[in-house]
Amino acid sequence: AVTGAVTGAVTGAGSVTGFEGKTSFGMSIFNLSNAIMGSGILGLAFAMSNTGIVLFIILLCAIAILSAYSIHLLLKSAGVVGIRAYEQLGNRAFGQPGKVVAASIITVHNIGAMSSYLFIVKSELPLVIQAFLGQHGNTGEWFLEGNYLIMIVSATLILPLSLMRRLGYLGYTSGFSLSCMVFFLISVIYKKFNIPCPLPVYGNNMTESLIAPVNQTGLMEDDFCLAKFFTINSQTAYTIPILAFAFVCHPEVLPIYTELRDANKKRMQRVANISILAMFVMYLLTALFGYLTFYMGVEPELLHTYSQVDPLDVLFLCVRLAVLVAVTLTVPVVLFPIRRAIIQIVCPDKPFHWARHIAIAVVLLVIVNLLVILVPSIRDIFGLIGATSAPSLIFILPGIFYIRIIPEEQEPLLSWTKILAACFAALGFILMIMSLTFIITDWVSGVVHSGGGH
Repeated sequence: AVTGAVTGAVTGAGSVTGFEGKTSFGMSIFNLSNAIMGSGILGLAFAMSNTGIVLFIILLCAIAILSAYSIHLLLKSAGVVGIRAYEQLGNRAFGQPGKVVAASIITVHNIGAMSSYLFIVKSELPLVIQAFLGQHGNTGEWFLEGNYLIMIVSATLILPLSLMRRLGYLGYTSGFSLSCMVFFLISVIYKKFNIPCPLPVYGNNMTESLIAPVNQTGLMEDDFCLAKFFTINSQTAYTIPILAFAFVCHPEVLPIYTELRDANKKRMQRVANISILAMFVMYLLTALFGYLTFYMGVEPELLHTYSQVDPLDVLFLCVRLAVLVAVTLTVPVVLFPIRRAIIQIVCPDKPFHWARHIAIAVVLLVIVNLLVILVPSIRDIFGLIGATSAPSLIFILPGIFYIRIIPEEQEPLLSWTKILAACFAALGFILMIMSLTFIITDWVSGVVHSGGGH
């Protein structure tokens, strides 16, 4: 299968002729949902505080619909040429340069995503261990050192799962990962009815974190704890690309399509639609109840806001652990498309080989671990990667691949479907320029707009 490697059943060209997928409909939904769900879910309540409830829902609906349409373009292009590999669609549309560009964008974006997940492990796991031990500070033991912990997690959990030959096998871990995030969502909803606003002051840190914003903005306490339906501020436009990145799953779509049992375009589109709808509901409820708990006091990282209430709260210690498990189990799903992209560029016509399959996984995990350990402030790097790769994967490449691959005798260049695809690609360019503008403005002004990333 086209998973992390090109097996003998799938030709080097990415064709799936004669290949029979074995992954069930439900497992495919788990895998794609897990690919969609990213660390950005922790920043969506903060995003809602910068848009207001109604505007946030409008933007989230728009992005979800556009993402489903983008997958429709990919599947239709793949169906016309009998190819289910993103890089090979690039090859069919623009030759070797198109193949290299597609593979490079997938590689860069997914390495960024893997690194963001391991950054969560690096920052959160020591705090969880510390809390379970009843310690109020880091006492310096090796098992409280984030850099050691990510290497241990990578070697003992992520690497074995990354060595699976087929992506379909990860459906079980993806299902468990999603269960962890459902537990996170249920806890957020439960806490909404147990945490007052404004928060009771437990110490100086709490006073600074929740009272200071009221004084700075001139808001009265009643306004501070009042839900806004529409909000426009300096970070509102910056929120739009964050929401777009929350639905990036396109490198995983075609490998999952390849392994789907009784695969056809309609069945795979149903997998995509159900996955997007499920994540839409999770994103909306997490953002809504997180925002309605803390209102203007919500922080860019939602879990950190809860720790301000009570750092040793048992429920949210379990939630932090569940989120850690979820992001850890997502890393292997994200690694598969990178490995496939590398193989498509370096040795597309060679049959599957275990040594190559394992070596690429090990090298990728070493690179990601080094990035997380050595780069002290990686948010700006990820922002730059996300601003260019996410619009490319969701909007630009599916749109231009569709225009180039669908024959003109089937759909003329000026047909409404191709015009719509061209507008879709143009929207991606606009989002890319907008995102880069905000990031460069941040760098120049020294202002950091925190949010979430995929």
